[in-house]
Amino acid sequence: MSQITEENLHEEKTLKELLIRMNRIEGQVRGIKGMIERHVYCDDILNQIASVQSALDGAAKLILEKHFKSCVKQRLLQGDEEVIDEVLKTMFRLKR
Repeated sequence: MSQITEENLHEEKTLKELLIRMNRIEGQVRGIKGMIERHVYCDDILNQIASVQSALDGAAKLILEKHFKSCVKQRLLQGDEEVIDEVLKTMFRLKR
C-alpha cells in the first residue's frame, strides 16, 4: 500500500482541478457550437472562442508546471538530459 504524502495529495488536488477545468472547457465548446447553430453574432462567438483558448492555456500551464516538478525533475536526476529538448519542443509548440 502506498504512503499518502503531501505531494500525493497535491497531485490528487491538481488532477481534480484539471478535470473540473476540462469539463468547463468542454461545456464552453458545446456552447460555441450551439451559438454557431443559432447564428449568433460573430463577435460574440469569437469572444467565447478567445475564452476557451485562454482556459486551455491555463490548463496547459498547470500541466507544464506539474511536468517540470515531477517527470522532468526525475529524468534529470537520472541523468537523462534529452528531456530538456523534449520540453523545449513542447513549449515552442504551445507558444505558436
